[in-house]
Amino acid sequence: MIAFARLQKGALAAGTVLAFLLFFSSSACAQTSYGLALHGELKYPASFRHFDYVNPDAPKGGILHLSALGSFDTLNPFTLKGIAADGVGLVFETLMARSQDEPFSQYGWIAQTVTVAPDNTWVSYILRPEARFQDGSPITPEDVVFSFETLRDKGHPLYRSYYKDVTHVSKTGPREVRFSFRNGDNAELSLILGELPILSKNDWAGKDFSATTLTPPLGSGPYKIGKVVPGRSITLVRNKTWWAANLPINKGRFNFDALTYDYYRDTTVATEAFFAGRYDYRYENIAKNWALEYNTPAVRNGLIKKQVLEDALPVGMQAFIFNIRRPIFRDRRVREALNDAFDFEWANKNLAYSAYQRTESYFENSELAAKGLPSADEQALLAPFRDGLPADLFTTPFSLPKTDGSGNNRANLRRAAALLREAGWTLKNGVLVNKDGKPFTFEILEAQPAFERWVQPFLRNLERLGIHATFRLADSVQVQNRMDSFDFDMTSTVFGQSLSPGNEQTDMWGSAKAQQRGSRNLIGIQNPVVDSLIGTLIHAKTRKDLITACHALDRVLLWQYYVIPHWYIGAYRIAYWDKFGQPAVAPPYGLAVIDTWWVDPQKAEAINRAQNR
Repeated sequence: MIAFARLQKGALAAGTVLAFLLFFSSSACAQTSYGLALHGELKYPASFRHFDYVNPDAPKGGILHLSALGSFDTLNPFTLKGIAADGVGLVFETLMARSQDEPFSQYGWIAQTVTVAPDNTWVSYILRPEARFQDGSPITPEDVVFSFETLRDKGHPLYRSYYKDVTHVSKTGPREVRFSFRNGDNAELSLILGELPILSKNDWAGKDFSATTLTPPLGSGPYKIGKVVPGRSITLVRNKTWWAANLPINKGRFNFDALTYDYYRDTTVATEAFFAGRYDYRYENIAKNWALEYNTPAVRNGLIKKQVLEDALPVGMQAFIFNIRRPIFRDRRVREALNDAFDFEWANKNLAYSAYQRTESYFENSELAAKGLPSADEQALLAPFRDGLPADLFTTPFSLPKTDGSGNNRANLRRAAALLREAGWTLKNGVLVNKDGKPFTFEILEAQPAFERWVQPFLRNLERLGIHATFRLADSVQVQNRMDSFDFDMTSTVFGQSLSPGNEQTDMWGSAKAQQRGSRNLIGIQNPVVDSLIGTLIHAKTRKDLITACHALDRVLLWQYYVIPHWYIGAYRIAYWDKFGQPAVAPPYGLAVIDTWWVDPQKAEAINRAQNR
């Protein structure tokens, strides 16, 4: 169900209005609102002036220099083809804006108001009359219809997953668009459509939307595309005539006059460039770097600041993933055995200075993660599938294999060897072979050299089992292309999660996506139990039902050993040259650097003097 804040007549000027929960029933009336919340009430009233995590008086100006890895070959971030340049999403706007201090709430952006049907079978948006593209042309219902149909039919395949329950979209008034739904079961669908990026129908006329392009597309957002050096750098410049700058959702946001992304070959080169002052801000995801590389004069002198910020969002699942389309990985016992061969405790101590915790859930770091034994509600949800699930799922809390961190992994390797024998693999002359005499061999594909030090100890343990695995380092474009076409044996990836999982679960685990090029079902899962639980999750009517469905889905995915989980820290590690101002309050559900920080002129001048000595 979705929470609304009702608008009285003339309510946008009428001060604070109460938010309330609207239960969808045939007797209820459709409610027109300035915002939506998936579960619970909206935090901000209709009269709010700005988000709590911004400085509404932040000065505009200055340049934020950033880094990116690999390369890019397109300025269209909405298609499967090509690698989109970092930052181009800031060129576009959506119908609604998501707040970063609520689990899942939206407030009007291009849309002035939103109305959801009493039975949740449609949603309509009335567009703001002042909404404009960057060339001054108005944003119209025709643009909204074009955007939806283009993304659904020609955009990245994930859009087809997100929008599959939308049956029709049409202009229903001079500034109104209505989306009709297959049924009223998906409470999240109205909010998903609120995140629809709006494209210019006229700008795309006569162009191939699915092709890569380095021609800047027309957007309506806070930044325009400036200088582009293909594959090497991109600069976005602030749109100083931006129509939405004074909306409450944007006060104190998007303060930099320009954002420049310079591309680097790998993390080692990028780290060196940061300390040399080539860019301003760094999100550090390598524990070894955080522990050792920041002992520099600039850090010791306070020119570079280090911060660890709490992350209240689910961290999802980062892991080595099996491509179970490959015959060697189809047997669950084989996948479980390879989990035994990964010695996380030793690697964490010796490679990451014990910085990490082991990831043991697809919804880690949140209440959505399954813990202990299934609850009564979970048992009821899983009972119809009991015969098709591992018996241990119902009787034993899930846990990953552990070691004492000494590097002595013999007990786990013995267990792995037994599982492999059960699966039909035998050791002959030190080589693990199947019944046809074919050896067990596979490749681990990676784009980042930093992963090699984690992979090599794993390869040595596999070798002790008679498995010949190799590490293959390729550039980011090649890796992305191979992942899009499922041309890999094993690789590393992150399956991100939110506090309100929904349609995206189909793209990650749904059977219909297992053979769809470009889908996030990289593993190749085709499991009817998973499909059913995804449907239950999507159609959850209450937060309690959503949590129960997430727990059940989490258990099924974990007990199938589709991945070898990595690690997490539950915090952001950031470093930056001390030239910025920051709001007094940081949002709990996001790292809002680009859109809430600003350049402090006095600090920037001090940094410039220090760098030019």
